[in-house]
Amino acid sequence: MTVPPDLVLAERPAAGEPEGLLVLHHGRGTSEQDLLPLADELDPERRLHVAAPRGPLQLPGWPGFHWYAVPRVGYPDPATYAAAYAALARVHDGLWARTGIGPERTVLSGFSMGSVMSYALGLGPDRPRPAGLLIHAGFVPTVPGWEPDLAHRRGLPVRISHGSADPIMDVAFAHDARERLTAAGLDVRYAEHGGAHHLAPSDAPAGRAFLDEVLPPRG
Repeated sequence: MTVPPDLVLAERPAAGEPEGLLVLHHGRGTSEQDLLPLADELDPERRLHVAAPRGPLQLPGWPGFHWYAVPRVGYPDPATYAAAYAALARVHDGLWARTGIGPERTVLSGFSMGSVMSYALGLGPDRPRPAGLLIHAGFVPTVPGWEPDLAHRRGLPVRISHGSADPIMDVAFAHDARERLTAAGLDVRYAEHGGAHHLAPSDAPAGRAFLDEVLPPRG
């Protein structure tokens, strides 16, 4: 496996001493700047340190950056997925070491392909348990050699939002994730909107409430 070099990282610092860490993983064909403006909607009081890494992969004929190649939706290419997983693990580990904020005060979030990576790093058997997962239009990946460790994630808060008319990632992926994670004892909150492959207007206030719950203010 070829591991990409360190990923480009955009950050929005907290207003004071950070009370937690929010990592935003962008979708297919965009960049680390795509979701960073969402930080002020999810965390208007700037309690949290927010980081947005850039995917390691550029594909011929496609704009922007990607986390992995897509032979079939729901089934990432194993080699590029493994490389992105390793590179993103280094980013998360580096953020925890540099900021002093541990995984227990970290929420992993993203959109589309970025939500897939949030599931991957948040549920991976070799990765620490985060404070929560904030998922938009994603799926739990099916990749040979990788399985989520759900047995050690009982009670983990997960908010899933998905459009019922999504033509890119069918809403059936969200239904499957909801059923699978709920059956394993994770604390799943599910919201389905009538739109397509995009964030819904309700996602920002609901995400803000989720963050306030799983990363409550200290003191």
